[in-house]
Amino acid sequence: MKSYQVIIIGGGPAGAATALYLLKLGIKPVLLEKTAFPRYHIGESLTGEAGGCLRELGIDHLMSEQRFPIKHGVVVYGPTGGESFWVPVMKRDEARQLQPATTWQVRRSSFDKLLLDTAIERGAEVIPAAATATLQENGRLNGLTIRTENGTEEKVRSEMIVDASGQTTFLANQCKLVGQKQRGNYSKQVAVFSQVKHAVRETEQGVANTLIFYEKKNHWAWLIPIDDEITSVGVVVPREYFAAERLSPAEFLSSELKTMNPELTKRVPDLTFVEETRSASNYSYHIKHFTGPGFLCVGDSHRFIDPIFSFGVNFALKEAQLASQVVAKNLSGDPAAASALSDYERLSERGQDIIQDLVDVFWDYPLRFLVLTHHPRHRDEMIDIFAGRIFAEEVFKSAALNALRQCLVQRMAVAS
Repeated sequence: MKSYQVIIIGGGPAGAATALYLLKLGIKPVLLEKTAFPRYHIGESLTGEAGGCLRELGIDHLMSEQRFPIKHGVVVYGPTGGESFWVPVMKRDEARQLQPATTWQVRRSSFDKLLLDTAIERGAEVIPAAATATLQENGRLNGLTIRTENGTEEKVRSEMIVDASGQTTFLANQCKLVGQKQRGNYSKQVAVFSQVKHAVRETEQGVANTLIFYEKKNHWAWLIPIDDEITSVGVVVPREYFAAERLSPAEFLSSELKTMNPELTKRVPDLTFVEETRSASNYSYHIKHFTGPGFLCVGDSHRFIDPIFSFGVNFALKEAQLASQVVAKNLSGDPAAASALSDYERLSERGQDIIQDLVDVFWDYPLRFLVLTHHPRHRDEMIDIFAGRIFAEEVFKSAALNALRQCLVQRMAVAS
């Protein structure tokens, strides 16, 4: 039976980034990835902190070579299209002052391949195989059964296993040491999406900014430029609404782009889709116990909230950064290794909870949300949250987060 220090399940952004951070620490991981890259994926917009992670990993020059569009921020349009608010991408300097910054919009097939290829070039090994079962001994996860590309099954051992399997949530499905998968607040949604040419992009703040169009609660659309010509377009609606329309995904998307929001209609004059129209549903979930002896989960493999503000890759990269430190402690025999696992779980949950609260208030109290994003007392802290700076102690104690949570406390009081 082959044995490795670290096995990472999945070669997407969470897995590749975990590998890159481990390599910086002198640890050579093995990634299990059954799919040949490039492969299609949705989720093309990166937060400011995600951009910071890529710069820290020394990948920014590769992003420039790929000519990924430069993102300066997000514009959110209200139901009539006449009102909007703007959230810029900003960073904190050494004096903790906000400064203008940029990140990227990406074609995920190219971006994911870039990350994985970089991990391989820097020393990570990729085994083209799928994990099919877990191996346990005395309450510890210590290996996997894998199915190789030729169909044979093998058993492999590992000192640490990182689940970066994304929405497959491998460990939650296979291992009783991991908590059960529970529905999230937005599990009854459907996303329908494709790509178009000739979309009218934002010009005032930057041509590659994310545009979000709000219709009503749980009903919205996006425009995200992914290269000089192509723009990702999509709508998210309640599942019952989509089913009642009795349209194909392409027909439904075309209809919504024409009628959902006047500003959206104006920006998509050509409804000829240049990519297959796809749909995805039941994407919101939460797994509450995702670390333990010999394992931890990163990114979507333990939680996905809602795609409205594009935090999926942010969690993948930031949690990869945190997880690599925990894995290193466990491999070194550090006496604090067990507490490092629980600390990582607690910190990841606190960060994800902040985004859960942000999204909940956006949907339930849109006017208060608008006020918070522009209020002089809260604006800078709201920019921090939008950027994905959600693991720092200052954010947990911020007035903006407290104001968001006061809205939700009032909601609970009314419900009771």
